[in-house]
Amino acid sequence: MSASAPVAQLAALADDTRWAILGLLGASPRSASDLARELPVSRQAIAKHLAVLEQAGLVAAERDGRALRYRALGASLSALADRLDAIGRGWDARLARIAAIAEADPRA
Repeated sequence: MSASAPVAQLAALADDTRWAILGLLGASPRSASDLARELPVSRQAIAKHLAVLEQAGLVAAERDGRALRYRALGASLSALADRLDAIGRGWDARLARIAAIAEADPRA
């Protein structure tokens, strides 16, 4: 994963509709038409959102007869979650050090 991949992925996820699409695709693969029936968004808008998610490496399209079915890419989502978790652990460690300093007895 390139250094810019997480930035592109987070930018792609910075939209409520794309979050909703990703949630639905996490449950099962769907076509743009399927998604448009489930969300209050036009099929054309869904297609644009899917293109953003696909370009960010978060979903992939698979041919199913004449339709394209999209699925969430669990490995990409897990890698992004791992990076965010590492950042969170780093902040937790820094805050623990600050708390230890703040709570240390200055007379000791």
